[in-house]
Amino acid sequence: MSIHVEQPAAYDLVGTIIQVAGVAGGAFEATFGYRIHDGHDEVTGSFLAGDGTGGHGQFQFTVDVTGAAFQLDRLYVDVFHASPNNGAELDKVVVPVVFGPKIVPGYQAYLEHVVVAGETLWSIATKYYGSGNFYHRLVAANPVTVPNPNVIHAGDVIRVPQGT
Repeated sequence: MSIHVEQPAAYDLVGTIIQVAGVAGGAFEATFGYRIHDGHDEVTGSFLAGDGTGGHGQFQFTVDVTGAAFQLDRLYVDVFHASPNNGAELDKVVVPVVFGPKIVPGYQAYLEHVVVAGETLWSIATKYYGSGNFYHRLVAANPVTVPNPNVIHAGDVIRVPQGT
């Protein structure tokens, strides 16, 4: 069995409806499981993949996590094949994502801001949120681009989460 998750990509910014897509299989047809979790709460389910002849098939599904009591802004999307013998999670793929609703109330989407010389996260937060005190939202939404909140560079593309 093999699994390749194409969506979401690592550290994508996601909302309460999470779309998961990729390729899985290696058997006639197989049942795969998924788990979306933060270590405090989780949403689980399963899906069928394979092409009917022992090959790989594409999969795509959405998961509504509105009712989950996530406490963190970092979630993990696990996709795996459950062993028919003992239920062990085989060939598990884990994709870390950023959960927008824990960063901005009423998270809907994000804008992309290209940093210009002289800007700081404080000034960008002031521009979009009305106060530099919200710079932490930008740090949380951009773990790869902004590993150090004191260092950003002209040309960096910063995701700016938008809420209601």
